[in-house]
Amino acid sequence: MPSHDFRAPRLFVDAPLAQDARVALDRDQSNYLGNVLRLGAGASVLAFNGRDGEWQAAIEGRKRPDSLVILQQTRAQDTLPDLAYVFAPLKHARLDYTVQKAVEMGAATLQPVLTRFTQASRVNSERMRANVIEAAEQCGILSLASVTEPVALERFLSQRESSRLLVFCDEAADVENPIRGLQDAREAGHGIDVLIGPEGGFAEEERALLLRQPKILRLALGPRILRADTAAVAALALVQAVLGDWGGGSV
Repeated sequence: MPSHDFRAPRLFVDAPLAQDARVALDRDQSNYLGNVLRLGAGASVLAFNGRDGEWQAAIEGRKRPDSLVILQQTRAQDTLPDLAYVFAPLKHARLDYTVQKAVEMGAATLQPVLTRFTQASRVNSERMRANVIEAAEQCGILSLASVTEPVALERFLSQRESSRLLVFCDEAADVENPIRGLQDAREAGHGIDVLIGPEGGFAEEERALLLRQPKILRLALGPRILRADTAAVAALALVQAVLGDWGGGSV
């Protein structure tokens, strides 16, 4: 893995990046660099856009930072593993936390699904996207996870590709070694969907529908009931360690 500068400020910009390009800063970015970080013209930052890798850039602007001049590439663009985090939305801060952790874990897609016992009836997709960007900025991530609009669980299951492995994290499953289960499913599909349900669990008809899906792995995440945000971190860590890019592989 290329070395990463953890001390330099890092900024997501929605513009093409290339040597000598100039990128305008929006008001929030200008305020962050000038008033929060106290940086002025000539100061160095890192910029990325999720497409063109990471670049060293210099701040421009007389009274306040208003643009960046792109200097040289520091890291080439990478790709995320074909891993989708599929989840029943939570409320407010716990949803923010879950989105940020899923991004840190390397999820390429965040797919909210609505179940019978889903707590949050409305999902702020723009806030989710902002959390994706914030996590990527802070953790040196180059590729941004996509955020899809919420759909009913039944619709998601009817539309998903049957060749993908569905890791169904079910609190009602027998407690067995999850690592062994994932190892046995290593060649089961192309791409992985990790499904975490709501705090109230799945309804019986939802569980029955899930268990009829092709290429499904039903997992219990240990002998204790986990909160949904904790379950997300545990499940994604297991999947990445056994099937994903933590061990140098790719799903």
